Amino acid sequence: MGGNVRAVGVQRLNRGGTAVWFELGFKIFGQKIAYTELVGQVLALAVVFFAQRRSLWTWPVQLVSVSLLFAVYVSAHLGGLATRQVVVGLIAIYGWYAWVRRRDPIFGVVVRKGSPRERLAIVGVFAIGTVAFALLLDALDASWAPWPDAAIFVGTVLAFSLQGLGLVEFWLVWLAVDAVGVPLQIQSHLYFSALVYTVFAGLVIHGWFDWNRTARRLTQAAKSPV
Repeated sequence: MGGNVRAVGVQRLNRGGTAVWFELGFKIFGQKIAYTELVGQVLALAVVFFAQRRSLWTWPVQLVSVSLLFAVYVSAHLGGLATRQVVVGLIAIYGWYAWVRRRDPIFGVVVRKGSPRERLAIVGVFAIGTVAFALLLDALDASWAPWPDAAIFVGTVLAFSLQGLGLVEFWLVWLAVDAVGVPLQIQSHLYFSALVYTVFAGLVIHGWFDWNRTARRLTQAAKSPV
């Protein structure tokens, strides 16, 4: 693959001081990629793929992904991103339930565009939530980069919440998360995750247009006389 690829381990210490192998992985071009990071991020990409198609597989795949990535971000001392996995897991359970209940026989999951008031609320929650959580992370010394860490946490929770509600705007929130996430992942030496975030951006743009088309069709169908 253009370089020596070999299995490596990242040795960690638990609270008792006993050495354990926290993560196993491999190296490509001198950069380590943990298996947990690799599988977790590949499944995260699959989540976007399923979400574009409004498939119920979106949510169980998400649950597996967040479980793996939780371990990755704990090891990278990114408390916001680690906490994000827990919250997203809970939202995934709700989203799974919500999508099962709200399905259209023709269009699949019912989606719609947010109102101007809802869009303003989304921006407000993103901004205020980021400030509040960044200050908390900094006070607890839970992250070496509290501000971008907080923005990714709040943006992700907000995006998945909006996705569960079927609001098209969740794709735009994901774009903001990607814009912050790529440089943070690089600075954290999580290079595969940075690559995945870049791929996410392209998938998100495609998903935005797809959900918009579906929302227009649903609106037109609702206005059409029976």
